[in-house]
Amino acid sequence: MGQTLCVCSRGSITIDNKKYYFVQKLDEGGFSYVDLVEGAKDGRFYALKRILCHDREGRSEAQTEVEMHQMFNHPNILSLVSYAFIDAGGKTEAWLLLPYMSRGSLWSVLEKLRDKGSSMPEKQILQIFRGICSGLKAIHEKGYAHRDLKPTNVLLDENNKPLLMDLGSMNRARIEVKGSREAMTLQDWAAQRCTISYRAPELFNVESHCIIDERTDIWSLGCVLYCMMMLEGPYDLVFQKGDSVALAVQNPVSIPPSCRYSSGLQVLLSSIMVSNPQERPNISWVLDQVQDLQNHSPNTQTNMV
Repeated sequence: MGQTLCVCSRGSITIDNKKYYFVQKLDEGGFSYVDLVEGAKDGRFYALKRILCHDREGRSEAQTEVEMHQMFNHPNILSLVSYAFIDAGGKTEAWLLLPYMSRGSLWSVLEKLRDKGSSMPEKQILQIFRGICSGLKAIHEKGYAHRDLKPTNVLLDENNKPLLMDLGSMNRARIEVKGSREAMTLQDWAAQRCTISYRAPELFNVESHCIIDERTDIWSLGCVLYCMMMLEGPYDLVFQKGDSVALAVQNPVSIPPSCRYSSGLQVLLSSIMVSNPQERPNISWVLDQVQDLQNHSPNTQTNMV
């Protein structure tokens, strides 16, 4: 599937014999563009992600992203509708057709709350966070890690169901590092692919002989939870001020005294954001705690920052 694409006329494309009309540009990154397109036959909106592959390695990485999507059929992981690789003018582009979520990312929702001086009810935080954990558990059970979990990589549908996206940084969960050269290679890769303010402490200074595993995602998960509670990541300000994030992540996470969420949610956050990966819980434990908090939390939505 997905090996044929033609740009038939300005404003429309065809993938797998299905025509889609260009609507507008949604986003633009360093090596990719995301456009909103409409299916000519079904009238549905889709997000078309175009990845620029500058060399063979770039094409291989795009192919890996396709394969990661195809590996999962889970309600909390963004599905791949179709894909194609095209060669034009000596350059290759990977085109990934994905479902479109009109609410956008979790980050865009949190930004709107912050702009309004509002906050997210604890009940809603637990609902969304449980879905994120569920998607992450599916990834970990397949022996992989996301490696770039953050609020901009979580989409929300109309019912607040979260979907993990941007699977381009995913790789095998367990990485055995043998020697300083391998350590430096992994450290350089993390610097390029894992967002600095959500990056696990063990990826800043990779030890010469160690095992890096899926618990890097648990740290990032904690940062996401913190962001949902405080409307900014725990290390966003550190990064913006130009201070060392690598140094800051070595200390226990500080929950502001002004935080009015339940003690149970604050304890969960502190339990996840542990600098030593060996002391960090796995995703099943986190999911159990979230479910327990949901079962015992009051139905009122008054627990706010």
